[in-house]
Amino acid sequence: MKHRLLGRSGLKVSEISYGNWVTHGSQVEEDAAIACINAALDVGITTFDTADVYAETRAEAILGRGLKGQRREGLEIFTKVYWPTGEGPNDRGLSRKHIHESINGSLKRLGTDYVDLYQAHRYDHETPLEETIRAFDDLVRAGKVLYVGVSEWDAEQIRAAVEIADRMGFDRLISNQPQYSLLYRVIEAEVVPTSVELGLGQIVWSPIAQGVLTGKYLPGQPPPAGSRATDPINGHFTERLRTDDILTAVQGLVPLAEQAGLTMAQLAVAWVLQHDFISSAIIGATRPEQVTSNVAASGVTLEADLMAAIDDVLGDVVVRDPRLTISPDPRA
Repeated sequence: MKHRLLGRSGLKVSEISYGNWVTHGSQVEEDAAIACINAALDVGITTFDTADVYAETRAEAILGRGLKGQRREGLEIFTKVYWPTGEGPNDRGLSRKHIHESINGSLKRLGTDYVDLYQAHRYDHETPLEETIRAFDDLVRAGKVLYVGVSEWDAEQIRAAVEIADRMGFDRLISNQPQYSLLYRVIEAEVVPTSVELGLGQIVWSPIAQGVLTGKYLPGQPPPAGSRATDPINGHFTERLRTDDILTAVQGLVPLAEQAGLTMAQLAVAWVLQHDFISSAIIGATRPEQVTSNVAASGVTLEADLMAAIDDVLGDVVVRDPRLTISPDPRA
């Protein structure tokens, strides 16, 4: 497993990280989830990403139990704050109150004294940004958080946060966690150039487009049994990527993957990792063998002609316009 610097910081992360958004605490039983965590550790993944809202806090707790007994200094544990975690009016958002209470809950569930990266899961239009940045800095000074980042913020929001941190003498953001894949390249137009300028690395989620880029979904056919698309809670997240035109184009990638000696999933993850603005690509899994297989994308170099051929095959089905966001709500 190769490691990369996270933005303009000294923190090194595994270039493939393990995330548990739609699996732990919901799609798979705890024994299976912990088996996947163990598989990730076995193949050299050191970076683990979760959020307080995933599976109504259960995902954090399962990750904490799965990592129990590991050398803490050898891990990078990331979590997030923003989405509702209770019924009260202050159980959401990026107010100082919610941030301080949420980190305490996350640390308890994760079984750790600190997290390596704490991320604002979305932008809060109701809370002054100065309040949020100061609250994050409070956590850094208290030793509960080592670095801070954001998830799914646009370029203007990122720039505003960095300018406030600079003006107030606080630590800058070091990362953004957006959706990015062969099919979904919205960040390339504005978020990436701004992040490169300001020193943020991208920790991208859904590099396999929630399973669509594995090639298992076929145009004109129902999704295979047991796939994410059939999951009663999270299946709808794949709908807008399972149109016949997209699925037909994806099938055109099959011979390219075979030519490169890769599985379709490995090709998708390797493609993401070819970009130097990427610090890490998050993979999820319901079975340990998925982790083992997908991690083989680490260190793979795709030649320029293959990268061009991929673009030719996908053509107009690639989502590039920031106005066409298909980022799902992770509260399920």
